[in-house]
Amino acid sequence: MPFQVSPGINVSEIDLTTVVPNVATSIGAIAGGFQWGPVLERTSITTENDLVKVFGKPNDDTAEWFLTAANYLAYSNNLLVVRNVGASAKNAVVGDDGGVGTAANVNNATDYDTDTFSDQVFVAKYPGKLGDSLTAEACDSAGFATWAYKAHFDRAPGTSTDCSNAGGSQDEMHVIVIDADGQWTGTPGEVLEKHAFVSKASDAKRIDGSSNYVKNVLRNESSYIWLGNHEELTALADDGNNIAGASKVANVFRVFSTGGTAYTPGGRLLGGVDSNLLSPGELEAGYALFKTPEAVDVSLVMAGPGTISTGNYIVDNITSVRKDCVAFVSPVRGSVVTAGTAQTANISTELDTRSDSSYAFMDGAWKYQYDRYNDVFRYVPMNGDTAGLCARTDFTNDAWWSPAGLNRGGIKNIVKLSWEATKADRDEMYQLGINPLITQRGAGVVLWGDKTMQTVPSAFDRINVRRLFIVLEKAISIAAKAMLFEFNDEFTRSQFVNMVEPFLREIQGRRGITDFKVVCDSSNNTGEVIDTNNFVGDIYIKPARSINFIQLNFIAARSDVSFSEIGG
Repeated sequence: MPFQVSPGINVSEIDLTTVVPNVATSIGAIAGGFQWGPVLERTSITTENDLVKVFGKPNDDTAEWFLTAANYLAYSNNLLVVRNVGASAKNAVVGDDGGVGTAANVNNATDYDTDTFSDQVFVAKYPGKLGDSLTAEACDSAGFATWAYKAHFDRAPGTSTDCSNAGGSQDEMHVIVIDADGQWTGTPGEVLEKHAFVSKASDAKRIDGSSNYVKNVLRNESSYIWLGNHEELTALADDGNNIAGASKVANVFRVFSTGGTAYTPGGRLLGGVDSNLLSPGELEAGYALFKTPEAVDVSLVMAGPGTISTGNYIVDNITSVRKDCVAFVSPVRGSVVTAGTAQTANISTELDTRSDSSYAFMDGAWKYQYDRYNDVFRYVPMNGDTAGLCARTDFTNDAWWSPAGLNRGGIKNIVKLSWEATKADRDEMYQLGINPLITQRGAGVVLWGDKTMQTVPSAFDRINVRRLFIVLEKAISIAAKAMLFEFNDEFTRSQFVNMVEPFLREIQGRRGITDFKVVCDSSNNTGEVIDTNNFVGDIYIKPARSINFIQLNFIAARSDVSFSEIGG
């Protein structure tokens, strides 16, 4: 206890309740090309409907990325998505007087907050041709009587309470966003968003205290548009002023009026440019957002239809460096789709240039599936499904169970495999660390292997063992942070052992390990270790192994033989 310098009673608490926490083991991650959505920003997606809402429906350029992500979401509900675009991508815009404004490049909210605009009244929220299907208009009280969209609002905009109290007037406006061509909803002219009674005043507030300034409302709440140059909303250069300024000049907030003539700025957005066929460098820039474990927690990183170079980047720079997640890769399309009978040879050739790591898992085929958004069938890589099987296994069992086989390896949403591997093909692939898929009568398509891409034979050449150790290392290392800056003495070492052993006993009871031993005492925390401010805990683990090979011996016996005499 601390020393006291005068008589008194000191009460202190010592927390000996530190435990090893549960850790997330099924957070998926993917980066790639999509039609819509924030660029170079991690976005959490929980359902396929959310994927469509945030990143748009697939087209020919983005379908393989979109469907890989959607396939993962068929098994799990926790996916981080990063979109990237090429250098030529542009946001659709509408300029003053409804004309085409200067092309814009706004990738995400961070870009928007630092961008300056010239003649753009409204800017499509994200880059891409899909923005060309948007019409955005605003209207104040002067223009409301003849506005084409007045029927979508209860009444005309007027003066907000904030503005009225400051002596100003007519600061309110309505903003509407329309699906002009039906690219979003399938119905041309469908209303996508309505923002009623928003204010021109930069410090206008709603009754709940949130901002009612039109620029902030669209920034924070619209899924489709940003406000561009706010002064383009009116001939008066007062839009965006604060309410205090309104009290000095009567009717300064009479927006969209020029000489008393009604003015409804906005119109059809145009000029959006797609650039979704990404180079390896552009893909790597997207995946780089998953590099730092302190910034983002991920477990299953999918390479989608990425090239060998992209797969190697994920393995070498993310999963093998972080050591708390696994990369899932598929053969390149040309190796297994319409490849005649050369699939096994093609995959074998690929492996000569792919990274060797226990933090990677490779399947051996693509799947043929229905794209309901475009009413076509497409070939899609299967790493979204294999990562999804691991995520589903986490939910139904635990991370240290194999995701393969008839019990847990069934593939969803598949018409057929890109090729059917024979037993000889599967034998060759499995020796190389490639996990085949088979079509099993009555069970559909099933993952038929659980090897990592580690070529050196060891316990870590199986995905269930690799993921077992990820769970153990991740959880125990988090718990061990409580030991930092404590004394390296018998008390602290005993506290560490008493924290770790119950956790390992639980894992053993859940069939993850067969035995363990924790050593943290003076034998491994020697004087030299203590003097260098280190702390050592040795944790020995015997992992449970999945069954890969079954030998069944059927023996015919004579009628006069007793089974008790010849039993094993």
